[in-house]
Amino acid sequence: MAESKRRGEDAGDELRDERDEVVDDVADDEATATDEPVSRGGTATRARARAESSDGRKTRRDTERIGLFARIARFFREVVAELRKVIWPTRKELLTYTAVVVTFVAVMLTIVGLLDFAFAKGVLWVFGNPS
Repeated sequence: MAESKRRGEDAGDELRDERDEVVDDVADDEATATDEPVSRGGTATRARARAESSDGRKTRRDTERIGLFARIARFFREVVAELRKVIWPTRKELLTYTAVVVTFVAVMLTIVGLLDFAFAKGVLWVFGNPS
């Protein structure tokens, strides 16, 4: 029974190895076709950035320098735009969330206070009370 189970695992390993080799071969073929490293993630790569910048369009950095005040103004415009996307809680939700947080803090304060008191008494009991 254990022997057949082990053989089944080995067969699964062989299949997995074959699939990995196929994936590696496909990745190698793609790499040689474009002469660029193959990206398996979803983020932008240097090759993509290079291709976009070399297609004849000039970037803003190439054409003009943005001043300090223009950058600050753009920052605040973007902040306002992001704040408009926020789903603000209703008054009832806000009061509920506030009550939950205040209750949790009170419970934790009580637990920490009791532990502090217990440890202080324990230390005084172990090492003696000097007064």
